Amino acid sequence: MRILVVEDEDALAEGLVFNFEQEGYDVRRAAEGPTAIELFTTADPPFDCVILDLMLPGQSGYEICKEMRKHDQRTPVLVLSARTLAEDKALAFDAGTDQYMTKPFELGELLSRVRNLIERRLPERSPSQPEESQVERFGDVEIDFDSFEVRVGGTPKQLTTLEMKLLRFFLEHSGRVLSRYEILDRVWGNDANVTTRTIDNFVMRLRKILDTDPRRPSRIRAVRGTGYRFVRDDSDESLD
Repeated sequence: MRILVVEDEDALAEGLVFNFEQEGYDVRRAAEGPTAIELFTTADPPFDCVILDLMLPGQSGYEICKEMRKHDQRTPVLVLSARTLAEDKALAFDAGTDQYMTKPFELGELLSRVRNLIERRLPERSPSQPEESQVERFGDVEIDFDSFEVRVGGTPKQLTTLEMKLLRFFLEHSGRVLSRYEILDRVWGNDANVTTRTIDNFVMRLRKILDTDPRRPSRIRAVRGTGYRFVRDDSDESLD
């Protein structure tokens, strides 16, 4: 398994590289944006996870993440930052981040999150698996689980690994009320140590993709005090 650590603080970066290597990972390190993007886009085989600081010289972690997402939607990105404000986390998620940890951090938690991010990546389709099983259509929406692409009214939009995993979970349980804790358990896992607020942030991003007016969502409906219900078609509407 290969990890890219993007961190400009030498002592911290060296500690991260050492500890990941002790866990058996093949680790590369970059101290600024251009090097990180070059390593990421030319990696063969691709990295299995990226650890990304936000406050970097010349180019912010937000910008680096956006550039990475133009090339690859699957590889998990975990932000490790001293920024603790809610708006910082929201910007990171909007840029394509999968998880967010604040400094200082517990090494055991970081290792657990990385391990689970890698393990929960959506599997590649096997040669024997029917191709049509990887494409879902409803209304003017077409979802290709192979390319991590969603087309809404013919306009293509890219999703990250966890965005696609959450959308798949909603599709598999369309019409049913899902609590935030059930979503957290089934999509992020018990040991991911993320909050239910993370779910709300991801839902907001999916609404921006699926709905023409995210302020009046038609697909992912909030259920007060419980969670969400995904409305796929008229049969789901009848459950209101």
